[in-house]
Amino acid sequence: MEGCARTWPAAPPAGTTAAMPTLFTRILRGELPARFVWKDELCAAFLSINPLRPGHVLVVPFEEVDHWLDLSGPLRDHLFAVGQALGRALQEEFQPEKVGLVIVGLEVRHVHLHVVPIWGIGDLDFARAEKNPSPASLDEAAARVRAALKRQGCAHVAL
Repeated sequence: MEGCARTWPAAPPAGTTAAMPTLFTRILRGELPARFVWKDELCAAFLSINPLRPGHVLVVPFEEVDHWLDLSGPLRDHLFAVGQALGRALQEEFQPEKVGLVIVGLEVRHVHLHVVPIWGIGDLDFARAEKNPSPASLDEAAARVRAALKRQGCAHVAL
């Protein structure tokens, strides 16, 4: 694979003003609210505000990386390990047929993994995402995910 690496345009040219922080960076800094279920030294996970299904979680690195192809190997591996731990929790708690994992990154240019309990391929259709979920339903889903993570002995459950 050596020589296959490609760098996608991400950083502004030297001497120009840096881009504003992404929406996810602002969430990770605590500037915007979120229902966190996981936090560690490299990433955090929180519920989507427009869930595809109850329990839809986003895994987001603290480092702003636009394209998943540009993740370092260790960070990529860590994000997928966290996604897998969350996937196991979702599988246990929501008992879907499968837990889907999707990387898109078109709306927010900051790598994030969508981890979603699914019963069919249509459950991954972003056009069908819930636009105005009730705060109570999001709170309940977050509590369920946290409880499942705790049952699995995960040390990074966000409170």
